[in-house]
Amino acid sequence: MSEEATIRHAPLAGVIGMPIAHSRSPKLHGHWLRRYGLPGHYIPIPVLPEHLAEVLRVLPQAGFVGVNVTIPHKEAVLTLADTVTDRAALIGAANTLIFRPDGKIHADNTDGYGFIANLRQNAPDWQPEAGPAAIIGAGGAARAVVASLLDSGVPELRIANRTRLRAEQIKAEFGARLVVYEWAQLGNMVDGAATVVNATSLGMEGKQPLRVPLDALSPDALVTDLVYTPLMTPLLIEAQERGCRIVDGLGMLLHQAAPGFERWFGHRPEVDDETRQVVLG
Repeated sequence: MSEEATIRHAPLAGVIGMPIAHSRSPKLHGHWLRRYGLPGHYIPIPVLPEHLAEVLRVLPQAGFVGVNVTIPHKEAVLTLADTVTDRAALIGAANTLIFRPDGKIHADNTDGYGFIANLRQNAPDWQPEAGPAAIIGAGGAARAVVASLLDSGVPELRIANRTRLRAEQIKAEFGARLVVYEWAQLGNMVDGAATVVNATSLGMEGKQPLRVPLDALSPDALVTDLVYTPLMTPLLIEAQERGCRIVDGLGMLLHQAAPGFERWFGHRPEVDDETRQVVLG
């Protein structure tokens, strides 16, 4: 074997999606690589849906050890992967791909892990079994949140979506602990809820506001929003004014990235204030 062939290249990873320029993942992974002095690079890769299969075949040959997956590819990659974890199959989407040395593609979903890790870090006294959870939205992120909350032991999971059918589909798949509410009944849905989650993009900069009457919200509830631009969404501001514990959505982004980073670069990264500031900066 030639000397060139025996020299190991620095591992490459990245994030694939369309559009991708807004992604904060390169900043996050770049920070961790520098912090731990690890060889490697993490880059944004814009990929159109019609090129997805071709790109996934080529990346391992180009020295990539894996990628994160974002909109619009999170569902499509499941059909292209060789192995899929149970949680990715249950959620119906993958956000983390690992390219194995034999060329096989392994698909996982760490969104639910990131969601729970964010709550555990920023509201350590949160008790999922304390009462019902109320989830607003029924998209891919909501599915990951539903799976992780059921796993954590919430006794009842209330869900509402603007298109009721999507919420009904989640109930059909995830079972008897789910109760579907009409979109117009959001105020009733949060009544008595111990955990309230916005899993829609409503309230994000440039999107429509999220309008939820919070009159019936208990001050003992924990309220979290998956939106992190702005960090303090109108939902979190109002919930805080009502005395609730609040957790912003940035921590979910940071924690969901950690398992992939560990698999690709061989070191478990720490999610701390410095990490938050780097990604916000």
